[in-house]
Amino acid sequence: MSELQHRDREVWEAIRGEEERERRTLNLIASENVAGKAVLEAQGCLMTNKYAEGYPGRRYYGGCEQVDVVETLAIERAKRLFDAEHANVQPHSGSQANMAVYMSVLKPGDVILGMAIEHGGHLTHGSKVNFSGQLYEAAAYGVSRDAEVIDYDEVKEIARKVRPRLIIAGASAYPRTIDFDRFGDIAKEVGAYLMVDMAHIAGLIAGGVHPSPVGQSDFVTSTTHKTLRGPRAGFVLCKEVHGKQLDKAIMPGIQGGPLMHIIAAKAVCFKLAMQEGFREYQRQIVKNAAVLARGIKEHGMRLVSGGTDNHLMLVDLRKQGITGREAEKALGLAGIAVNKNLIPFDETGPMVTSGIRIGSPTLTTRGMKEGEMERVAEFIHRAISGAKEEGRLAQLRKEVEALCADFPLYSPEWESVEEGT
Repeated sequence: MSELQHRDREVWEAIRGEEERERRTLNLIASENVAGKAVLEAQGCLMTNKYAEGYPGRRYYGGCEQVDVVETLAIERAKRLFDAEHANVQPHSGSQANMAVYMSVLKPGDVILGMAIEHGGHLTHGSKVNFSGQLYEAAAYGVSRDAEVIDYDEVKEIARKVRPRLIIAGASAYPRTIDFDRFGDIAKEVGAYLMVDMAHIAGLIAGGVHPSPVGQSDFVTSTTHKTLRGPRAGFVLCKEVHGKQLDKAIMPGIQGGPLMHIIAAKAVCFKLAMQEGFREYQRQIVKNAAVLARGIKEHGMRLVSGGTDNHLMLVDLRKQGITGREAEKALGLAGIAVNKNLIPFDETGPMVTSGIRIGSPTLTTRGMKEGEMERVAEFIHRAISGAKEEGRLAQLRKEVEALCADFPLYSPEWESVEEGT
């Protein structure tokens, strides 16, 4: 980045500082990952210069021949990767992907049924502080108090009562496999559309380690970062019958010109996700999460629902006498990045919380496996138990940085995926 260094040293220094932070940190934030070099090159390309309102072959601007190529590649690759009938790759984010679905089949005031944010849902699934809870009449389901998993019979009862126009499945903090068939049956019974937000688990689905919602759902939304390891952006899959109304909802409904450099990066992301190396990566994510969960439990911490089936877990810290906010800070001082997170039936607020959310995708990208997960579980225990002892946290940080040095951001595993092996 020599030109940036010359033209804007402040921004250049911040970027280099972020690179150094990522290299020296054990990133356990479940919604983050390390984008591949090919993805970074694509999203930094000169296609950022091009306005391309409309869709391939139907643009409002001239000179779109090459951007038509990359958007068509992204569409076809998304459809192939997830075995979908229709794909729209223009949403700038997962939230906008969700908004597009709502605007394609709902009117303001219609009833939607999604997972409560306090139990693991997302803001856009009906939270009152979000457009989804302001424009629509939002009802919510959650997890059972005893098992802390989705009670599908309860979901059915709520759906029968509120008669939603749209049911939303998917979550941002749910550690168990979601039964999309059950959701599909409930939606059919009450005459609702079914939308699955697979943003967190899209990579797991592409890699064959989580059931796919495609085919069962009317709409599937997702981001391309998180477990897919692509650029920060969104996309929507749907049945062909909904394709035209979805496309209109996105453009001209909620967006103008698409970000063609990001769409180029999405095309790269989808191609990489078709490689066998990527599928092996997803299998390792799940293995690592399971070992990490077991280690955390062995160190005396309680996991919501008792464990994990996917890439993430929720740690209940009430027994340790520490809040999620305090744990996040202590772990950060030790060089371990997590996020504070509400746990089901939490009595604190979202800025305090009784838990933390932990995920395995980024460490798996760096090449860490089961042995390293056991060490990471120990690190977490030591940071939380010594949260008020700066000396212990400083010593722990040295050990964390030593482990990070053995596993660079761009590991040999990346090379195997990007070479298609």
